[in-house]
Amino acid sequence: MSYYIHAGKFFLENRTEKGGYLEVQDDGNFGLYYREDEKPSHGLIKEYGDQWIAPGYVDTHIHGLLDEDTMKSDWEGIDKISNGLLQAGVTSWLPTTITASDKELTETCEKFAAHKSEETGAKIQGLHFEGPFFTPKHGGAENPKYMTDPSIMLLKKWRKASDDMLIKISMAPERKNARQFVREAVKMGLVVALGHSDSNFEDAIGCVEAGASVFTHTFNGMNSLSQHSPNIIGAAFSSRLTTDELICDGHHVEEPAVRALVNARGPEHIALITDCMQAGLMPDGDYVLGELPVYVKDGMARLKETNNLAGSILLLKDAVKNVVDWNVATPEDAVMMASYVPAKSCNLLDKCGVIKPDHPADFVVLNHDMTVSETYLNGESRYKA
Repeated sequence: MSYYIHAGKFFLENRTEKGGYLEVQDDGNFGLYYREDEKPSHGLIKEYGDQWIAPGYVDTHIHGLLDEDTMKSDWEGIDKISNGLLQAGVTSWLPTTITASDKELTETCEKFAAHKSEETGAKIQGLHFEGPFFTPKHGGAENPKYMTDPSIMLLKKWRKASDDMLIKISMAPERKNARQFVREAVKMGLVVALGHSDSNFEDAIGCVEAGASVFTHTFNGMNSLSQHSPNIIGAAFSSRLTTDELICDGHHVEEPAVRALVNARGPEHIALITDCMQAGLMPDGDYVLGELPVYVKDGMARLKETNNLAGSILLLKDAVKNVVDWNVATPEDAVMMASYVPAKSCNLLDKCGVIKPDHPADFVVLNHDMTVSETYLNGESRYKA
């Protein structure tokens, strides 16, 4: 049965409305928004007082949660991640791999293809391959022994094995034949992101003009920015229509640098991501990322051997809250950076990221401090804080 949400504020696609009524249809999609003076004359009204209604968040770069890993866990573990993400206000996500052998990457594709659309929590909208076409110098927690030059043959193999679920791949623009690879990958319908790279500006911007449209966790896995050597970070700052991923946990990128990037690009070009690994929603202790031992302490995941940051334990709801608490973004822009922008960056706006008629009624109920009170999937309440 269809119903209406009455709340203090609605973060719609092009405008944030105060008060009013949002229709949720019996098919699980949004209907129309009605102003406060257009109260529906009939139908159930769910009352949320002065709380806020926002699109469900979209995490396009996440490796795990709840001691489960997108590559190592079986389907039961993947579905556990899917349901756990509802606590973070996430209603759609891209399970993300790390650099690994061709065999392991292929098996990961096959695992997700075999269970396509079977998840019971946050919706899997596709797969994101972080690697293996990276540069060892900025490998971070990625294993350099599997890094290689980009190959369209391999990409086609993985795409087929995933039943076309592979929709995004991150790579280093200085690798051999990178521009040609980007061109072909984009022609195949994939989103190409640039990162884990020692690239100069010319190679990075060359890949952008060839079709790459995202920068992978901007600042991290890249050389420092210099006015004399703008490199890949310079390309992330200066390319006009690309999207910059950003990990806003206060550890991967400190607040002044977050502010500088958001001010330079505008929030409409910033996609908040988590890069969360299996230790998300877990206690401090020892874990593994890929084949590399990791320890978690003081809100950070680090490699035991080198002390490099190894993914994060960030939840997307906390990234949203952080950028508001830091006065880097308004609530309206913070919500956009966690929903509309990541969805748009992966060509998913028809499936998620917006409150719009005839789109899935996946949304979150927010308190004024940006904490998540409730998460809905297809118009059904699935998580309450």
